[in-house]
Amino acid sequence: MQKVRRVLGAPEPVLQCAILPWRRARKGVEIMLITSRGTGRWVLPKGWPEKGETLCQAAEREAAEEAGVLGAATSEPIGSFFYDKELDSGLTRRCEVQVFAMQVKEMAKRWPEKDKRNRVWVSPATASTMVAEPDLAELLANFRGKPKKTAA
Repeated sequence: MQKVRRVLGAPEPVLQCAILPWRRARKGVEIMLITSRGTGRWVLPKGWPEKGETLCQAAEREAAEEAGVLGAATSEPIGSFFYDKELDSGLTRRCEVQVFAMQVKEMAKRWPEKDKRNRVWVSPATASTMVAEPDLAELLANFRGKPKKTAA
């Protein structure tokens, strides 16, 4: 589908990064989702890399700012997904999101966006039903806590 969009003159997608925060629990692996600020949809912590940051570093920063979680992210993305971001102007822009897994080592009681978002721990199967993007849902459903690169 992405190739069709390019042939028809659509602009290249802009690159974002995200963290898939996870932990081991009694019943297996759990994934943390957070709510988006604008719509309240369930999403992964994600955002734009800042000058001088690698995508992995930017994803770790976004996890701390948006979800209050710390840990070491995988150095390579475990997959990716596309979505259309609505801009302040009302226009939409296609984004490609590279996803890095991070086993959570520490959860803050206070973090920069605590009052703007909710966070929840759920199973990969449940997480996959909570997100809107089909490629992300597939990535979440197949996550087992041993990060490896997947083609989402």
